[in-house]
Amino acid sequence: MRARRMLSLGAAASLVLSLAACSSPSPEVIPSAPVLDANAPVVAFYGDSYTRGTGASSPDKRWSTIVSAERGWREINRSENGLGFVNRRASMGPGLDDIPALVIDDDPDIVFVTMGLNDNFSYDRAADDIRAAIDSDLRRLRDGLPDARIVVVEPFWYTDDRPASVDVIAGWVEAAAERIDADHIGGASHWLDGHDADASDSWMASDGLHPNDTGYADMAKRMDAALRALDPPL
Repeated sequence: MRARRMLSLGAAASLVLSLAACSSPSPEVIPSAPVLDANAPVVAFYGDSYTRGTGASSPDKRWSTIVSAERGWREINRSENGLGFVNRRASMGPGLDDIPALVIDDDPDIVFVTMGLNDNFSYDRAADDIRAAIDSDLRRLRDGLPDARIVVVEPFWYTDDRPASVDVIAGWVEAAAERIDADHIGGASHWLDGHDADASDSWMASDGLHPNDTGYADMAKRMDAALRALDPPL
């Protein structure tokens, strides 16, 4: 069942890929609160469907928007379905084919990088490219945003079955974050453990691939605790 679901995620990513050609390059900007201070920190999120909030009943239920609302941040969500450090990068279409450049142009105060889940589906044929792209993306963000605080999150995962690539890619992400002096949040690949689509207490949406509102709320709670534990805390 889980093996079939992993294949289904790949198929879903292919479907999203075919739809992405019609995507707008505009970021999804969700007000984090009814009224934000004019000097509210601008926070850019560079991730995949788990940060875009796919599966949530509305964008304000996704973890990034919950965390931003709690902190009075002005959220710019640059996340895209199926995106990875390698996955979909060559097929995003005009305006979306270089999201790190868009994040740099946003000139945010804080950047979250929550990438890597989808690269597991390319690992067997593109491991070297994935590792190189992780370093390239993070170095570009640091060079382009020297004063921004960059928070790199261990790639999320969605089933109790874990291919070896999950931990390998997570290790590459952590090492690259250290090289650019970014904050790193570990353990995120385990945040949905025990609550996959086959679990009696599932936190997954009807597609079986993405968190539902309960799942995103728990991710927000865990992210909040992790951010408070940083030095200095966020």
